[in-house]
Amino acid sequence: MKRLIFSCTLLSVLSTVASGCKKTEAAAKTPTGQAVPVQTLSVTLAPVQQTSDFVATVKSRRSATLMPQVDGNLTRILVRSGDHVHSGQPLMEIDPRRQQALVDAQVSTENQKKAVYDYDTIEVERQRKLFAAGVTSRDVLDQAEQAYSNSKADWQSAIATRKSLEQELDYYNVKSPFDGIVGDIPVHVGDYVTSTTTLTTVDENKDLEAYIYVPTERSYEVHMGLPVQILDADDKVIENTSVDFYSPQVDSQLQGILLKAPVHSTATVFRTAQLVKARVVWKTAPQPLIPVLAVSRLGGQTFVFVAQKQSDGHYVARQTPVMLGDTVGNNYAVNSGLQEGDKVIVSGTQFLVDNVPVTPIG
Repeated sequence: MKRLIFSCTLLSVLSTVASGCKKTEAAAKTPTGQAVPVQTLSVTLAPVQQTSDFVATVKSRRSATLMPQVDGNLTRILVRSGDHVHSGQPLMEIDPRRQQALVDAQVSTENQKKAVYDYDTIEVERQRKLFAAGVTSRDVLDQAEQAYSNSKADWQSAIATRKSLEQELDYYNVKSPFDGIVGDIPVHVGDYVTSTTTLTTVDENKDLEAYIYVPTERSYEVHMGLPVQILDADDKVIENTSVDFYSPQVDSQLQGILLKAPVHSTATVFRTAQLVKARVVWKTAPQPLIPVLAVSRLGGQTFVFVAQKQSDGHYVARQTPVMLGDTVGNNYAVNSGLQEGDKVIVSGTQFLVDNVPVTPIG
């Protein structure tokens, strides 16, 4: 009886072990866990701009730094910084009294020369008549002709000298060279100024240009018509323009190439010498775009999870390294790592590991 009970017990244990082994083998043949439902987005190509941002300086095509052409003390300043002035409008006056005295003296000299010339004119006419009547000699007529020519030359020289002095006198009134806005005025009434003294500036706040210096290593990409975007502090595009000049030489101090792009916005937006952000668009090419939330980072590496279809028709999450480009709105441009049509997982990526079963629902 005891042997029978022992035999039955042994058979029961062997049966249980055999059954457990079969279940283990079956479990090994099927994926562990349930497939994770995930949202996916098929990768499409979109035109993406490849750009670089630079600090540009806005300058006017007509901008003048005014310096005196004569020496002397400032006696009047007729404008203030920021004033709008017209072409030829007086801005400042340098003490003209010494020059005015020279002009007055020259006027007197000119009048004296004119009186001599007038006398010699009358005299030469009289001698010509006398010579024609045979009353006077040829020698007397020649002397009269010579005196007339000398006095005429002296008078004309005096006129030229007087005009020159008057022109120099005009330099004592500093005038605006064109319509514009007065800049800083660093001098004061009473200051002694010379030809090296900066009095002020006048800028015509239109026909503006953005001066942009780009690195020399990108010189091969520079060309006429290269698109440029002028941005505000919030990276909002204020104006779209393009390069209309690039220097054939490298700036020795900045080691960059000067580009110029016209700025057509009104004076209320830009002013001369203002610093702005300029975005140079090197080229536009189709690239994959993926949502920012689809990107994961681990150990300095950026990657995404791609829902990859297996031979049995099921999907697994494949961890795929990617090289990212610029941001475009809420998306990243992808330089490498993805192809058009790839199903990028855009939800629940924090719960995924490589090769985990997933069920795409988007």
